[in-house]
Amino acid sequence: MQHETDRSTGAPAAPRPAQAPTGLSPSRAGDFMTCPLLYRLRVIDKLPEPPSSAATRGTVVHAVLERLFDSPAAERTPEQALGLLRPQWERLLGERPELAGLFPDDPDGTALTRWLGDAEKLIDRWFRLEDPTRLHPVERELYVETVLDSGLLLRGYIDRVDVAPTGEVRLVDYKTGRAPSRDFEGKAMFQMKFYALVVWRWKGVLPKRLQLVYLGGGGDVVTYDPDEADLLAVERKLTALWETINRAVATGDFPATRNRLCDWCDHKASCPEFGGTPPPYPLPLQRRPHDDEVPGPDVLPAAGRTDEGPGPELPPAAGRTSEETSKESE
Repeated sequence: MQHETDRSTGAPAAPRPAQAPTGLSPSRAGDFMTCPLLYRLRVIDKLPEPPSSAATRGTVVHAVLERLFDSPAAERTPEQALGLLRPQWERLLGERPELAGLFPDDPDGTALTRWLGDAEKLIDRWFRLEDPTRLHPVERELYVETVLDSGLLLRGYIDRVDVAPTGEVRLVDYKTGRAPSRDFEGKAMFQMKFYALVVWRWKGVLPKRLQLVYLGGGGDVVTYDPDEADLLAVERKLTALWETINRAVATGDFPATRNRLCDWCDHKASCPEFGGTPPPYPLPLQRRPHDDEVPGPDVLPAAGRTDEGPGPELPPAAGRTSEETSKESE
């Protein structure tokens, strides 16, 4: 969740009023499966979170890789990409002035230069993993949304969509961290299966390949070829997850779950696991569920590999708006 500001003053904006969730994005589904209390604090209470240096660097790198494809294929060089880096940072800083707080004591710009240097390494590593002169994405930063038969609204943003001349669709997502171990590959690929389900239900197109491009560490590409059975399993899992979320919303019962991400959580002061207290629950309460009514869906397995492929267009899709960006975080 991005920390919102008042554009006229650069000060933190007033928090939006609490409301019940209206749908799921991969990030919010992952939040609930990791820690229901984290989901509540982000989606319902909408507690602000300070900007993160690593997450902001990832946002800038994503913007560079998106904008690079505005250039003709022959001009998609490392030099061209690195030339986009500082302008994309300055554009983001103009939209979110609070990001200046990432470098509070940096009068000569040394810390910013070092931070941009780390982003340069990620971009350079991407060129060793993929050849943008051979890629012709039909979509970049594509907002996708569909409503399942159950009434569940799914939404999210896909970094890149490639379509081969023979019509096969590949969904690609860039990750600025390290590739996970085999034990966690399935959890990482869950996001891509979520997107594949949305595209399948929205356009009737079953993506041939799902691809995660990891720019951290030594760099890696992880792929998976889904089939209909995979996506039906994801659909059942998300429907069950949404039922569990709705029960939690009705009862206010969002337990805290200790996990390996707790060290990086911004909400320890509101977490009983760390001696904190959640804020008063802001939504009307209904009955509490019986203990045997609250299963917790697991995440899915993954992995595979791929080649590049240009090709024809996907059918037209919705554009990205600020309202949709806000919706995805719910």
